[in-house]
Amino acid sequence: MIKPITMILADDHGVVREGVAAFCQTTHPEITIVGQCDNGEEAVQMILSQRPDFAVVDLNMPKMNGLEVVRRVRQAQCETHLVILSINRDENTIRELFRSGADGYVLKDGPARHLFDAINYIQDGGQYLTPLLRRESIEKTKDVKDPVTLLSRREYEVFSFLVDGMRPKDIAKILEISPKTVDTYRANIMRKLEVDGIAGLVKFAIMRNLKSAAEGPPN
Repeated sequence: MIKPITMILADDHGVVREGVAAFCQTTHPEITIVGQCDNGEEAVQMILSQRPDFAVVDLNMPKMNGLEVVRRVRQAQCETHLVILSINRDENTIRELFRSGADGYVLKDGPARHLFDAINYIQDGGQYLTPLLRRESIEKTKDVKDPVTLLSRREYEVFSFLVDGMRPKDIAKILEISPKTVDTYRANIMRKLEVDGIAGLVKFAIMRNLKSAAEGPPN
C-alpha cells in the first residue's frame, strides 16, 4: 500500500501550481494537495499551521523568496520536507538552500517525473538534487576530504549492493523501495563519487577497502 502524502504548493505562477496539482491527481493519487499560495509569507504561515509532509516552494516569489521560506520553516523546527522548484542554476544559491535546510532542488524546465523522484528519494532519507545539475551544490555543503563521506547510509547500502553485483530490482526488493528509486540513488552515488559505471564503483571500493552495507559508511 502506498503511503498517503500531504503537500502544499507555493508558486506565484498559477499555471505551475495547477499543473503540479493536476499531475498529482492523475498520476499520483496518494498525494493530496492541502493548500496553495502565491507568495512566501503565506507559504510560511500555511506550512507552519498545517505541517504537511511536503511543501513544493518556488525560489522567486513576492514578499519572501524560497530561501527565506526554508530558513523560517527550519527556525520554527518544522519537519515538513521542503522541495525547491526553480529555473535558477546558480550553484551558490543551491548550496545555500541545502545548507539552510532544503531537502530537494528540482528544475522547472526538467521532466515532471523529477519532482516525484525527489519525493520518493527524500522519503527514503536522502537529499535530492536534480540530475540536470551534474556536480553543483549538494556535495559542497559539507567540508570533507573523502567523497565517500558524502553518501547517506541508504546511499552507502545501495553502493555496496551494486559493488557486490546485485541487480537494481533485487536491491529494491531488499530495501523495500522501487527499482526507479534505486536508479536515482545510483545516479547520485556516481555523481558524488565522480565515477562512471558499475566498474568505476567497484574500483572505487577496492581502492579504499570499503566496508559492507551492514557495517555502514566510514566516519
